[in-house]
This record gives sequence, C-alpha cells and structure tokens, in this order.
Amino acid sequence: MLEIEKLFVGGANVDFLTEIIWRTVIMFILILIILRLSGRRGVRQLTLFEVAIIISLGSAAGDPMFQEDVPVVYSIVVFGCVMGVYKLVTWLASRFKWMAVMMEGKAMTIVKDGMFDVRHENEHDFSKMEFFAELRNLSIEHLGQVREGILEVDGTMSVLYYSDEETKPGLPLFPSHYIAVNPVEQAGPFACMYCGGVQHEVSAQAMKCHRCGRDQWTLALASKRA
Repeated sequence: MLEIEKLFVGGANVDFLTEIIWRTVIMFILILIILRLSGRRGVRQLTLFEVAIIISLGSAAGDPMFQEDVPVVYSIVVFGCVMGVYKLVTWLASRFKWMAVMMEGKAMTIVKDGMFDVRHENEHDFSKMEFFAELRNLSIEHLGQVREGILEVDGTMSVLYYSDEETKPGLPLFPSHYIAVNPVEQAGPFACMYCGGVQHEVSAQAMKCHRCGRDQWTLALASKRA
C-alpha cells in the first residue's frame, strides 16, 4: 500500500524548503521580466518560434527552483542567451521576408468570395470544422456573408464582410443547417459541403460540384448578418 507520508515528504530536506521558496520567487520574477522584454502582450499573439522560446525559458527556470546543485546564475545565463537569439532572429525577420516566413509562417486565404479557397487547402493543418468554429465565433452564419477570410500567422481569423445588399447564398456553418440533402428532390440553391461552391440547380446527371468535384450538398443560406 502506498505510504502518503513517503509520497509527499519522504527524503525531503526541510532546511532546503525555505531556499526553494526564494528560488521560485526569483525565477518567476525573471520569467516575467524576460517575457515583458520580448514585447508580446498575450498568448494569442505568439508564433511557433515564440512558443519554442517560452518552452526553453520554462525548462531553464524549472531546475533551479528545486534542485540544490543548480545555481540561479545558470538560468540567468540561459535566459540571456535565449533572449539574444530571439532578438537576433526577430531583427533578421524584420529585414528578410524569407526569414519571417520560415520562422512565423505566412497568412493564408481561407475564404474568398463566399467560398473556401480550395487552391490552398493543402497548405494548412486546420480541419474544415476548425474553420467553421472560428467563423462561428465571429457570428458568421454562412459563407455568403464573407468577402474574404484570412488565417493569420498567430492562428486568428481576419474577415472582410459583404454588405447586406451584397450578401449571397452560402454554405451554412452551424450544425442545425449543415445537413446533407438530395439536391434532385429539393429546390435550390445548394452549397457544396466541401468547398462552399453554390449552384442553383443540381441534376441527377451532374451531381458533382463544378469547383471541387465532390457530390455532397446542403441547402444554402442567404440570410443577412444580424
């Protein structure tokens, strides 16, 4: 049977506990200072490169907090090196576009003219359901309300909307309307459930979407933005 005292206290150096408290406070303050110097204000703004930097800082900060044989000065040196690399790469990225693309990626067009941009479908790792969720979070009911949607390098979506007069039929984004139908048995317009292409009529002889070649359809919505 597992001994609770051994699990929580066994082998602990009581005299070292006070030092652990001071080490933890010092390292936490150092992490806050370093992150503040990096110039970023929120997690949503972090690129993959900056996430790697934070992981490195966390690894360097963790050991001195509770390991007696690891002095704090070691972490300070690591912090200095990591921030030096960060500032150098940031400077290079501001001077050379290829460096910026390599370290941070590039913004990608996801929605264009009320339809998914199928030309770039293999350039991103997001699933279509994730795009649906991001667009729903922006109170978008269907793709016909969107002139252009961009996936930014930090993972956020930037959207340009059609005006109410320009809104057109589009692929529904909410599960209550994103339901497959038989276009031969109902009146259109219909939206391709894969690319969002809209066709007013779909015949039994030509069931495939003219944009992507898929053959699953749902009823398109034409409602204005609330």
